[in-house]
Amino acid sequence: MSKVKETSTNFENKKILEEECSEVYAANIIGGQWALVICSWLLKGKMRFGELKKAIPNITERMLTLQLRKLEKNKIITRTVYAEVPPRVEYELTKIGYELGPVIRQMEQWGERHKKLQ
Repeated sequence: MSKVKETSTNFENKKILEEECSEVYAANIIGGQWALVICSWLLKGKMRFGELKKAIPNITERMLTLQLRKLEKNKIITRTVYAEVPPRVEYELTKIGYELGPVIRQMEQWGERHKKLQ
């Protein structure tokens, strides 16, 4: 994932938009194809890394790791590590993450209707 230089005009514009427009702020948190797919799967309950990887076969392990870290940083998911051998890690949506459920379903329905326009 490329990062925008913090000294660039583009970075400043993004920050101003995020502050003034809650929709842009939300889109920056859950934007991108993988974040929504991960959240969709986690709406069904806790999942381990391997289960998510199997559920989303086209995502690379690196991208899955990066997306999970981003979602955790933004408090959309929690990561629980169990002190077992081998270690077990589970991912689960937080309370605010579960609130994305209706939004994701509406986006899915909207996407289906929009596809028919093509």
